[in-house]
Amino acid sequence: MKIKRLICAVALCLAAIFTLSSCDSLFIFDIPRLYYPNGKTLVSHYLDVGQGDSIFIELPNGETMLIDSGENYHGASIIKYIEDCGRDKIDYLVGTHPHSDHIGSMAYIVRNFDIGSVYLPNASTNTYTYEKLLEAVKKKKMKVKNGKAGVNILNDEENSLYVNIIAPVDTDVKNLNNTSIIIKIEYGETSFLYTGDAETGELKTVTADVSADVLKVGHHGSDTSSPQSFIDAVNPKIAVISVGEDNDYGHPSTKTLKRLENKGCEIYRTDELQTIAVTSDGINLDVKSGFRTMERE
Repeated sequence: MKIKRLICAVALCLAAIFTLSSCDSLFIFDIPRLYYPNGKTLVSHYLDVGQGDSIFIELPNGETMLIDSGENYHGASIIKYIEDCGRDKIDYLVGTHPHSDHIGSMAYIVRNFDIGSVYLPNASTNTYTYEKLLEAVKKKKMKVKNGKAGVNILNDEENSLYVNIIAPVDTDVKNLNNTSIIIKIEYGETSFLYTGDAETGELKTVTADVSADVLKVGHHGSDTSSPQSFIDAVNPKIAVISVGEDNDYGHPSTKTLKRLENKGCEIYRTDELQTIAVTSDGINLDVKSGFRTMERE
């Protein structure tokens, strides 16, 4: 009887392994683990950090990038998510601008994780959060790189992978949103645009090509960050909005949603779908959602 039960258990295990191995993607630890035959996959994880931004990117050359980190209580959850993705280093850490809902957990992440390069815009503030970030970077004997238009983060011709900072062009000391680092990633025939909280004032200064298949909608969908002219120039197929449920700001704006809908692009929101993963193999794009929300620690 024991032998029969053992044989049955082994058979079930083998069946489960066969089923998983036949899938294009596996979902383990409540995170997306995506596999393609050539291993050259880009996965952009739009982490659900409530009313804030944090995007973890697995690049097809094996490196990683983290753009923003939500408020100051998401650090441990973000690190756990990254580790559960099988990663032990952030090669490129980017704080788009020094507002707490974007860099709140960045000091914690710098202190507790292996970091390659750090990029921040040339816009300082005297807030406790910003000063703690600079202190954490200094203690690791690292230097902050100036994130501004024209900076090339990665130029990998072998993998047809290019990561460029296309803004800020100028520094707006009166409005830190308009100092946001804007990053464009091109991989094969696909492209991603990450806009921080850039508003119309900054967007008007961008001279680089902003067209992209996937747009991280600026400033949580605020109507000041997605003018029609910019949406037309980007012409996205997929738009992702990082926004908190029932937030006090009325984000995303109905005007922004209408502009995106009129372009015929697919709209995904973290307040509705939790963490969202957009995957590219250099040709095709795939979207999956419903992954882990970053807990408050």
